[in-house]
Amino acid sequence: MSTEKQHQIALTLVPGVGSILIRQLISYCGSASDVFRSPLARLLKIPGIGDVTARAILKTSVQQEAEQILKRVDKLGADVLFYTDKIYPSRLKSLYDAPALLYFQGSGNLNASRTIALVGTRQATEYGRRITNDIVEAVAPYGATVISGLAYGIDIAAHRASLAHNTPTIGVMASGLDIIYPNVHQKTAQEMLAHGGLLTESHPGTKPDAHLFPARNRIIAGLSDAIVIVEAAAKGGALITAEYANNYHRDVFAVPGQLNQTFSAGCNKLIRENKAQIYTSPKDIIEALNWDITPSQHADLSATPASLPSLPLNITEEESQILALLRQSTDSHIDDLSWKSQIPMGKLASLLLNLEFQGFVRSLPGKKYAAVYV
Repeated sequence: MSTEKQHQIALTLVPGVGSILIRQLISYCGSASDVFRSPLARLLKIPGIGDVTARAILKTSVQQEAEQILKRVDKLGADVLFYTDKIYPSRLKSLYDAPALLYFQGSGNLNASRTIALVGTRQATEYGRRITNDIVEAVAPYGATVISGLAYGIDIAAHRASLAHNTPTIGVMASGLDIIYPNVHQKTAQEMLAHGGLLTESHPGTKPDAHLFPARNRIIAGLSDAIVIVEAAAKGGALITAEYANNYHRDVFAVPGQLNQTFSAGCNKLIRENKAQIYTSPKDIIEALNWDITPSQHADLSATPASLPSLPLNITEEESQILALLRQSTDSHIDDLSWKSQIPMGKLASLLLNLEFQGFVRSLPGKKYAAVYV
């Protein structure tokens, strides 16, 4: 009998069905299994599902392929993460283009309270590798998880520095979990499984074709509270990651470089166009993300005033924290919420949006928010 996980994988195999349409199907049918149990007439009533797509859903071939993929995933000892799962990365859930399904292998926490991405050119200089190591060393005491793409250059320098400083690190791949690219990073990837892990939206057996890397970059950006572009040419994957990060309201930093250096051109361009903050030291990142504020310096959220209604039970701990803050005043600016909660601005914006969708929060002019009592 097909499992729910197999059905979730099968949904991603249906031609013409992407992440947005998968969410539409789940919202109407209830689960992946229910989608495939639905008769043709019911599927045709779902907005966005035409006759061709509905008939493709009902073909048994996607189920057979999904069964084989699930066997390969089990053999790898990996996990299948659907967007409705509790352990699916919460930072991705509210993003419009987030993958509906991910594959994860490792021991790391994809919902770590602090995350930072370090990306850059594949032809890193000694200067770039040193800066990368300095940043990892500086954020290690704060328990941050370091995210990168397992590629040559800055990416692999970030992963190896993380391992050296005993810091969790996640490698986001364009290929399937069973195809480490480049192959020379096999040893590092294996070591990362015990100190973080490997993550991809690509099915096992998927080769790292060029068109998959920009999609991989959006996951790196979405998983991170802040992204640091260490070295980059005027065009390339690192700048694509920065573009995604800006769209997701993440903090973006760029390491400035000499004007005549090819792999400083991209960083300098980001700074010039106000698409990145200038990086001068790890302190820039730590202060921007409020990691330097100790618990005693921000609001005590262990209890809410007795006069206020109890908090909803079906929200996360961080969402409860935000609601507790909002209920202490008539309205709050997002900057104040970030400072008091110690939640980075990008992640806070996603959490507020999720609370607004659930009807617990309403947005006000001037980037202010207020609690809705339900």
